[in-house]
Amino acid sequence: MEDFELSAYIGKQIKTFREQKGWTTQDLADRLHTSRVTVTRYETGARKANQDMLYKMSELFNVSVDDFFPPRDGEKQQSETVEQALSHVMSFDGKPVTDRDRAVLRQIAEAYLKGRDPDEDNQ
Repeated sequence: MEDFELSAYIGKQIKTFREQKGWTTQDLADRLHTSRVTVTRYETGARKANQDMLYKMSELFNVSVDDFFPPRDGEKQQSETVEQALSHVMSFDGKPVTDRDRAVLRQIAEAYLKGRDPDEDNQ
């Protein structure tokens, strides 16, 4: 993947995660202690977010830093399916499920699914 394509992909992910939180570019800029213009440039791929900035954003969005990058071969469908499933979980045992809960559940589900034996599906 070309450098610009990667920056554009990461920018799209930043925008998606920001919108899922219901934040404006200014809201995210305030949380990152940067300018709205910088956030906009990250989202359009005009500027690369460095490792520290991606880490800060991953904490704000309750996602893994890996979630900003394109999935490796064979992971895309699995990740989308897990994410879609968890987006519908609103409560458990009478208690609301938070964004942090969803992030932890996603990590557990993906770790389990990656490590399972494909032959078990046919049993």
